[in-house]
Amino acid sequence: MLIECIEAQLFGTNCFVVADGPGEQCVVIDPGVGVTGQLEELIADHRLHPVAVLLTHGHLDHTFSVLPVCQARDVPAYIHPADRRALADPWWTLGLPVGAPIFGATNLTFAEPDDVRPLTDGEDLKIAGLTFTVRHAPGHTEGSILLRTDSEQAPPVAFTGDVLFAGSIGRTDLPGGSMPAMLESLKTVILPMPDEVMVCPGHGPATTIGQERATNPFLRELL
Repeated sequence: MLIECIEAQLFGTNCFVVADGPGEQCVVIDPGVGVTGQLEELIADHRLHPVAVLLTHGHLDHTFSVLPVCQARDVPAYIHPADRRALADPWWTLGLPVGAPIFGATNLTFAEPDDVRPLTDGEDLKIAGLTFTVRHAPGHTEGSILLRTDSEQAPPVAFTGDVLFAGSIGRTDLPGGSMPAMLESLKTVILPMPDEVMVCPGHGPATTIGQERATNPFLRELL
């Protein structure tokens, strides 16, 4: 499996490109602020063919470039229905009125891609020659999800968005966030996963479920 990561300069959001291998179809996960140039270079270098954008949640640092990426390739975007509103109204997730300055800019406009499809808890999304198991994991936002994919040649991988980081978890103080919901997601979605699952989070370095089970203070408290 080919997994490449582009770290957005603003907010350090991880944008992942995932494919079965070079020259194959791929998906783009969480295209954040200012990643389109690097993304096009990476796609060209590996001779990849994007077929979808997958979004772990609706915060703007993860969705900022979803429209240009989808328009450039005429591909759909997938997001949990509870966060879909944020595609056209990112102010909603920040508790701001529509049109309020974001990143210091007052002239930003947002819209959904032409084709938006739902991610449903428990579904196996078969796409780009891969299968992603979707798990709804609210807490950071109401529509936060995890995407897990297994490969015969490598350990399983979970793209955790802002649910789980190396040594920490996502914040719960923004609109739609809930610490009780987050703790329930950690208990029912994260902790049951095997230790060998590699975690590719929305920010920061990769880790494993085993490492987090042993050292992450939020998981240790639940255990």
